[in-house]
Amino acid sequence: MRTNALRVWMICWLILIWVLLWGTVSAANILSGLAVALVITLLLPLPPVPVEGRFHPLSLTRLVVTVAYWLLVSSVQVAVLALKPGPPPLTAVLRAHLDIKSDLVLALAVNIMNLTPGNIVLEIDQARRMIYVHVLDVGSDRTVNRFYHQVDKLQKLLVASFERDEDWKPSADKEVEA
Repeated sequence: MRTNALRVWMICWLILIWVLLWGTVSAANILSGLAVALVITLLLPLPPVPVEGRFHPLSLTRLVVTVAYWLLVSSVQVAVLALKPGPPPLTAVLRAHLDIKSDLVLALAVNIMNLTPGNIVLEIDQARRMIYVHVLDVGSDRTVNRFYHQVDKLQKLLVASFERDEDWKPSADKEVEA
């Protein structure tokens, strides 16, 4: 039942994207969007993504609000650095360890970090859960510590939202690997 509901949701989403790409709502666009959505979902299916934890709406709300705040603050910081006269800021590649169990949540963490102005994830060591991030403005210990504090806070919010120990059930694929 859940799989079929997910497929219907995906088809509706793809139809919406198709109509938005064409810019007008018409029967032809909706029907052609349906045809494209069916081709994509039937002939080019995505592999199943194991969902191993449980979704916690209140924690997710805290995550969204915190990330929105970080986006706002870092956008202002990057704008100030761009407008400030003088030499460009010191940059570096910093390594951080993430205590995230799920590959899906790891991908979400990396995407959040990539959306944050001034950061770009360069490499992910999936097995060791290490990420290498190019960080703008690491001219002081305070800014480096702020980056590590932000990574720590992000992983705590993600674990609280999706990977609490009491809800965690490893997928069959991970049990076979272990």
